[in-house]
Amino acid sequence: MAEPSKPPPHLADRIGHKAARHQRARERPKHGLWFGLGMFGLVGWSVAIPTVLGIALGIWLDRKWPGPPSWTLTLLFLGVILGCRNAWYWIERERHDNHTDKRS
Repeated sequence: MAEPSKPPPHLADRIGHKAARHQRARERPKHGLWFGLGMFGLVGWSVAIPTVLGIALGIWLDRKWPGPPSWTLTLLFLGVILGCRNAWYWIERERHDNHTDKRS
């Protein structure tokens, strides 16, 4: 009678990692609608706040030192860039956390 073949060792490791990941997912609270709305709000505010602060500072500088460079437009542009960078950070952080959970 033929002996049953053993699965390759790497297959057993992959199955063990998958089972552990499923167990951690069951123990972790589910991200629902409120989490998604909160993340959406976080990203929105992380762009809006630097933009509005840039505009406010630009208006003040334009009143204090009027001249050819428009401080309002310059700081608006810088505020949007800073806000987008900030939003990118939060999105990447969440993506990294999710990716780390999947690999473990």
